[in-house]
Amino acid sequence: MSGFPSSPFMARALELARAAAAAGEVPVGAVVVRDGQIIGEGANAPRTQHDPTAHAEIAAIRAASVAINSERLTGCDLWVTLEPCAMCAGAIAHARIARLYWAADDPKGGAVAHGPALFGQPTIHHAPECYGGIMAGESAELLRAFFASRRG
Repeated sequence: MSGFPSSPFMARALELARAAAAAGEVPVGAVVVRDGQIIGEGANAPRTQHDPTAHAEIAAIRAASVAINSERLTGCDLWVTLEPCAMCAGAIAHARIARLYWAADDPKGGAVAHGPALFGQPTIHHAPECYGGIMAGESAELLRAFFASRRG
């Protein structure tokens, strides 16, 4: 699933994740890329927006959809710092994202390589190509440090 040691798109997603952490949010960032250009980006904001759906992936998908004036992001890639949850994986499928790249695996809450493995289900309407592990160490360390600061 991996094979991409680093990427400027994941680097930008990590910048957004650091901004989320600075705002007291779980550090997750995401960007949508079309033809080599970022057309949408987002950072986790459920606490600050008082919205449980304000995940980084949802924000990036919404921004990209507005940017291209379409609910379908056919031909677009999503880069996110953490394996998407079930809600975000569903949104990725509905948006028709072509390729999904994530950094750190999420064995507890992830729904792509873990849990329900949503894109492998026979009822899914669209499954993107999936690649995990891009800059995983940096993302995992950011998450570890964030949660350690909350506990201690």
